[in-house]
Amino acid sequence: MSGWGVQVLYSNRTPLAPEEEKELCNARHVPLSELFARSDIISLHCPLTPETRHLINRTTLSQCKKGVYIINTSRGAVVDEVALVEGLKTGQVRRAGLDVFEREPQVEKELLEMDNVVLSPHYAAFTNECSMTPP
Repeated sequence: MSGWGVQVLYSNRTPLAPEEEKELCNARHVPLSELFARSDIISLHCPLTPETRHLINRTTLSQCKKGVYIINTSRGAVVDEVALVEGLKTGQVRRAGLDVFEREPQVEKELLEMDNVVLSPHYAAFTNECSMTPP
């Protein structure tokens, strides 16, 4: 992201050490509410817990910049797909990329028909880092 001059914001229960933030394009820890309000692109990388279920929902989408991009490669139920469809229809969400789905293998029907959505079948898990076998 540094090649594009992007400021990386992240939210986590525990901030990274300053040297780790520096390695990650000078990433900056912010409260989740600030991340929603300031981000052009929100990429989700969290486990599914009671606290993260429907982290992206009508309320949080309304706190985002109009035209935000939502990318989910973590767990499907982190995103309320009905709320996402609404956001995509109104323009609150400009584009969405989903590698996981709320009710896999089912996908919210309208997401399948939208031109501003990219869906993939959980490819994010097929990396060397996720593999039990070294590269």
